[in-house]
Amino acid sequence: MGQGWSWSGFIDYLFNPYILQGAVTTLWLTLASIAGGLVVGCALALARLSRHRWLAAPAHFYIWIFRGTPLLVQLIIIYTGLPQLGLKLSVVESALLGLILNEAAYLAEVVRGGIQSVPAGQTNAARAVGFSGPQAMRYIVMPQAMRLIVPTLGNSINGLLKTTSITSVISMEELLRRTQVLIQEKFMVLELFVVAAIYYLLMTTAWDFIQRRIERHYGRAYGNASTGAPVVPDAAVLEQR
Repeated sequence: MGQGWSWSGFIDYLFNPYILQGAVTTLWLTLASIAGGLVVGCALALARLSRHRWLAAPAHFYIWIFRGTPLLVQLIIIYTGLPQLGLKLSVVESALLGLILNEAAYLAEVVRGGIQSVPAGQTNAARAVGFSGPQAMRYIVMPQAMRLIVPTLGNSINGLLKTTSITSVISMEELLRRTQVLIQEKFMVLELFVVAAIYYLLMTTAWDFIQRRIERHYGRAYGNASTGAPVVPDAAVLEQR
């Protein structure tokens, strides 16, 4: 068992393929979860905004359940509870399902808030010039809503990069789990945890850079450079579409 800090051990594991593969797993798990969560979240947001109670009520109940219970508990129920009901999922399937369902509940509120931030008068104006409901949502509402959705969505991705570590409790071979396995073998607790922290920091820093570029894109495309006010197409442009 090593004592004190080992620089050689730290350097060796900083570039260790086993740890690196764990970081890659964390990345694709994050991307897959945010993509799935966004699809489900958009559907939930639209259901919450529906005038039909039979759509809005179940969506509200779903969001209440998944925002009100810990992700850790949800993962354990999915991985160990569902097999008792005859549905056995692999570790990867359980991790993805848990992350997607949990993230969808939060993203649904993000999308709903962004849509509701756009004045209803703009939708009415689009409908007045012949737009259907889906067209008004696509060309008028969502471009403006995205300016509010994107920053929060970006923060969700940043948080999810770290939240994936919770899947280690069901033995998902992501960064933290692989770090723990090496700690049990090599007893370099501090060195390996610092290596894991550096990987997480590199991934979140890289995403912060990407997020700033995306936010600038939407601010430039849908905002007035001098006032920051949303740019709304006039009636002639709407009719051309």
